[in-house]
Amino acid sequence: MQNWTTVAALCLLLCCPTAGRAQDDAQSLLQQGQKALEQGQYATAEQAYQRLVRLQPETPEIHAALGVVYFKEGKFDLAAAELRRARQMKPSLPQVDALLAMSLSEQGQFQQALPGLEKCFRASGTELKRMCGLRLERAYISLHDDTQAVETALALQKAYPEDPEILYYASKIFGNEAFLAAQKLFQSAPHSVWGLMAAGEAQESQGQTEEAIRDYREVLRLDPEKPNIHFRIGRALLKEGPKNAAEAASEFQQELAIDPSNANAAYELAEIYRQQGQESEAAKYFEQALSHWPEFEEAHVGLAAAVMQSRPDLAEQQLHQALALDPKDPVAWYRLAQAERALGHPEEQKHALEEFARLKNQASASHPSSTEITPQQIE
Repeated sequence: MQNWTTVAALCLLLCCPTAGRAQDDAQSLLQQGQKALEQGQYATAEQAYQRLVRLQPETPEIHAALGVVYFKEGKFDLAAAELRRARQMKPSLPQVDALLAMSLSEQGQFQQALPGLEKCFRASGTELKRMCGLRLERAYISLHDDTQAVETALALQKAYPEDPEILYYASKIFGNEAFLAAQKLFQSAPHSVWGLMAAGEAQESQGQTEEAIRDYREVLRLDPEKPNIHFRIGRALLKEGPKNAAEAASEFQQELAIDPSNANAAYELAEIYRQQGQESEAAKYFEQALSHWPEFEEAHVGLAAAVMQSRPDLAEQQLHQALALDPKDPVAWYRLAQAERALGHPEEQKHALEEFARLKNQASASHPSSTEITPQQIE
């Protein structure tokens, strides 16, 4: 924003000279206004630019600079008025349309603001693009243009992937869209396969596993070959506790009979076998999962555990592949230390243990894991 005051200064000094004392007063006020604006002293900047406007009422850059000050102060009606005057006097002034659109947006005049916000978001530099984009999201939401709101949120995420404010508003928009879509589904076709699947997933996410399983079984009654439903039933059963492991294993087997490429089902079945001490069966299904999804990091870690006693060399290989995919997985580092110990590699074992300890001691020691599968853990 500060470059606007620079434009005003150049015009005042080079384009619109004033003779004698008046010129000295204008230069002094300009310097005061610029300095105050840069230091965030907006009341002082406002007084200086107001006096400048009285001295140079035909200088559009001064009106634009005063508009910037009003915008910074949250006086959006006054900002819009000054920016309109500046634009009428000199339509080519840079960034006036963008700031005017944002001022209108802040007053809830979203329809009038929309063209300027869209133009600013398409063409502006980094910070101005971000400011316009956030207001453009809000304008689309207020005008009930959900599709454009989602597209803008996606574009903002792509442009500013680490910006917490961008991510916050994107989560609200995406969450709201997901909720509305689900509501429409429940209203229009609650007893369809898709409605029952959505209901089951919603119940499962809230920990209501019995209700979720009931909905999933109803899906299978309507469509016995529907992929991923036996997997969802198996996962829901496992969430109720290890007592359901045998029943869950049966569901995963049925899933694989319908869809042998379901890597998640093969992984879950392998993990059940591993927990029961059936390493050869576990290895077979971990390998099946990896054959369909070679970048399945948790499956590499699981396979390493299954072959640790019989093939520590294969375990070491699998763990290196896992860590290439996710170098921050503490379980992978811990199991790598076990493999290096079995292979008689003390230096490598020491390094792996150091990495494991470092990751566990970090503030964010809780390693993120997909909620779709049972995570690997240190026994």
